[in-house]
Formats: sequence, structure tokens, C-alpha cells
Amino acid sequence: MADIPPWIADFISTYTKHFTPCFQPQHSHLVIQQLLGHLDANSKSAATVRAGIVEVLSEAAVIAASGSVGPTVLEVFNTLLRQLRLSIDYELRGTYDSTINIGTKIIKEHEERMFQEAVIKTIGSFASTLPIYQRSEVMLFIMGKVPLPSLHHAMEIGKAGENRNRLTQIMLLKSLLQVSMGFQCNNMLTALPTSFLDPLLSSALMEDAEIRLFVLEILICLIDRHGNRHKFSSISTSPDIAILKLKVDKCSRQDALFMKKHSQHLYRHIYLSCNDTANTQTHYEAMYFLLVVISIELATEDVVVDLIRLVLAVQEMALNNEDNLPTYCRCAMHALCAAYLSLISNLTTVPAFCQHIHEVIEMRQKVAPYLLPEDVFTENPQWSNVVDQVDTELLFLQSKISEVLGGSGYNSDRLSTPYVPQLTDEDRLSKRKSIGETISLQVEVESRNSPEKEERAPAEEITFETLKKAIVDSVAVEEQERERRRQVVEKFQKAPFEEIAAHCGARNLFTLTNIHVIFLIFCSPPPSPSGTITAAFGQPQNTPSL
Repeated sequence: MADIPPWIADFISTYTKHFTPCFQPQHSHLVIQQLLGHLDANSKSAATVRAGIVEVLSEAAVIAASGSVGPTVLEVFNTLLRQLRLSIDYELRGTYDSTINIGTKIIKEHEERMFQEAVIKTIGSFASTLPIYQRSEVMLFIMGKVPLPSLHHAMEIGKAGENRNRLTQIMLLKSLLQVSMGFQCNNMLTALPTSFLDPLLSSALMEDAEIRLFVLEILICLIDRHGNRHKFSSISTSPDIAILKLKVDKCSRQDALFMKKHSQHLYRHIYLSCNDTANTQTHYEAMYFLLVVISIELATEDVVVDLIRLVLAVQEMALNNEDNLPTYCRCAMHALCAAYLSLISNLTTVPAFCQHIHEVIEMRQKVAPYLLPEDVFTENPQWSNVVDQVDTELLFLQSKISEVLGGSGYNSDRLSTPYVPQLTDEDRLSKRKSIGETISLQVEVESRNSPEKEERAPAEEITFETLKKAIVDSVAVEEQERERRRQVVEKFQKAPFEEIAAHCGARNLFTLTNIHVIFLIFCSPPPSPSGTITAAFGQPQNTPSL
């Protein structure tokens, strides 16, 4: 209310007082509908007037929190988003009309910005009153409005179109960030479907640094369900886990399934986000916190292993510098790796792992403090150009980490395999030529490595049509599988109980019969000519002499 002129503040007070008798949870939706209609009717009024109406809407949402917004949920968000888009158009045109005539009212940019912030705040207020399933639907609804450079989104062209696209993207992602704050769900697999995550992660790789930062913050809010992010006052290589009092629960089955489905996509975007010349200190800090909340909220043994591989790949990317990153970015990537590995070593509590991480950090403190977060992630960051030549004792070694964690039961084979980001369907569609060249190269290498005298079937020629057919076929297979699952679900929903019971009973009888046969085979082995039989796990045992 501080930024609203006094007469608008009086308008809000009067409006609120006028509707006070109706402001009960069970009647709040009637007030909200009236306010939405009033907002539409004043869509070309001054920004301060519209901001006042939106402010009253925000107050109505708070009162409605103990009840329900009811059937007006989508109507509310649709109206607010439409007003947001109109405001962006007004800001870019400078007028409320598409054509400038004599007497056309010229608007003020800062007033439209004030209105836009009021709309975003109100979107957050309404979202906070909704149950999780409705909030998920709202997030999906907002994400569907974001113009993205993909096959499924239309982008406006020209300089004016680019400005409108950018402003729309920023305002909608700001709105999405407001909705995601305080988001808590037990099943992320259903709360955050692919139709929402895919476009959100695509936004994480856009050229605009501000947009990428919003996406990182949204992901952190969605994953950090126990509020652990705010327990970190700074990024350090010596976090005291006891003082932080992190709330860590065992990863649920639903969360494990979520990571099994989406983890590689998520890792890929974190990896590629690190490799951007426009990144600032805030970007790397956000990526650190994203890694932290994933490790705390969604960590299984496989997730921990993959995150360590991911961070080591970021270290390797900073060393190779194939994309000529600025010196600060490379130092920040090294500092990010040091901070995360220090934290994860304290969480896993494997002594040999902790020792290796501590030794590297201690060596950096002596000769290369510019590779540590204490020097890089500060108000006055310090870095050095000698990052081009980093000695081995200053690096976290994948072979050493694989060895020490492998001895504690972690998958050493996976740990010793360098992380390589997976290609997505979007990559396959946009980079067919490079993929075709890669396949052709693989075919050529295979033919060279094969024995000369071995007769081989002629290799199929890889062409554009071949790749197109492969993509279409894979889509057809997915559709068939989806249809099969739908039929199974429908059968169990609509079929009589007796039919379902008979079907399951027949399957169980078949399985039990096979198990019984296998049991008899293994429990009654034929006599061995050498006088030994094979026990469990393949260890030979001597049979007593008769």
C-alpha cells in the first residue's frame, strides 16, 4: 500500500468497507467475482486505479483463505494474467490504444510496473489459499502461458515482439515463483508432471540471465519442502550440520520414482546452466542451493552418486574451458564444487571421503583461495587468472572418490564413469544432422574394428528419412503402451469383481506352479561325477562317501 497514492488508498478502504458484510468465507467468491468484473470493466483506466482494485482482490483472497475460492479459481488467474499481459502491451506502446490520436492518454511506465507487481502479489495471495492439487493446476496453467522458443509455443517476431516476449516471460515466471512459495506435497510425481517440468527446464537454458535465475529459484521453492534453504546464511566449505539443524527425511517411494523419471533431465539443465558466460554470483549460489535441496529432499544412494558425478563434471568443464568462460565463472564453478562436496561428505559421513575432500580444501586454502566459496561468493569476490593451470592436488579426483565411496557400498562403477548430459527429444529434433553424423561415424568405426574375413550384413544407410521414421516409430510405440495401460486401468475400474478375482487367481496359480517346478529342480540336483555338488553362491561342497 506504500506505493499507492493516498486517494487510491482511500478507494481501497472504502471498497473494503463496502463489501465487509459479504466478506465471509462462504460468500467470498461472490465478492471476488464482482471485483474481477470491475477490473475487466476498468482495463483501460489508469494503472493506479487498476492497482487499487487488484489490492482489494488480494485482501479478499486472505479472507477467503479459511473457506474456498470455489469455482472461480481459473477465472481468477485467467483474469489476472490477462490484465498482466494488457499492462505489458500498454507499457510497450505507451498508450491504452493501439493507435495514437489527438487526445490519446500517454501512460507512465513506472505506474504500469507498479500495477504488474500488484497483480503478481495477488496471484501469490490467491495461490496460498489453494490445496496442493489446485496449486499444481495453476502452475501448469501459468506455465502454459509462457512464450518459449520451442515447437509448441508461438513467439512474436521483430524487435517489438522480442521485447514483449521477454517482459511476458519475466512477469509470468515471477507469478509462478509466487505460486511455488510454500509449495509442499507428498507426491512430487503427480504434483509436478512432465507437462510442467519440461517447459520450465527449457526456460533454464534461455539466454536471458534474469529468466534463468527465476527458473532456478522456482525449482528450489518446489523441491525445498522443509525450508532447509533458509538455514544456510552463507555458502561455506565447513558447514556445521549440527548447528544448521537440517530437516532430513528418508526419501519416499514416490520421490524416488520422481527422480528416476526426471533426474537426468534435471541434472542436464544444471550442468548446462553452469556453462553460461552471462552467469553471475547469484546464479552460482542458486545452483548450489538447488543441489543442496535435491540432496536433502530427494536423495537416494543413486541420486547421491549421480550428483557427485555431476559436480565433478562441472569441475572438468571449468578446467577445459571449451566455451571460453570468463575467469570469474570458472572460479565460481570450482567454488561451487568445493562447497557441495564438503556438504555431501558431511551428510554421507564416510570417513575416507570426508578426508579426501578436507585435504583438497585445506590445500586450496593455502595456495588457491580463489577456488573456494569463502573468497568467490562474497560481496567483494576475489579470483585469479591462474585458474588456467590448476595443480592436481587442488582438484577433487574422481578415481579417489570412486575408490573410497565404493568401499562403503556405493556403486563404484557408476562413480568412476564421467557424467555426460543426455540428449532430449528437443535436441534430437533440432540437431538431426549432428546425430546422423554421429551414427554414421559409429557404423564406420564398427566396420573398421570387425575381422576382415567376417561376413557382415551391409549396414543400413543413415538418412534423414531413416531418422524421421525412427522418431515416428518410437512415438507410435509410446502411444501403444499408453493405450495398453489405459485399457488395463479401465478393466480394473469397470470389470465385475468376480472377473478380476478369477483373472488374478489364474495368474497367481501359474506363477506358483512355475516357482514350485524351479524349486524342485534346484533342491534335487543330479549326482556329480566328481563327488561334489554346487551349493548356494556357487561354492563347491564335498559329499560324504558312502
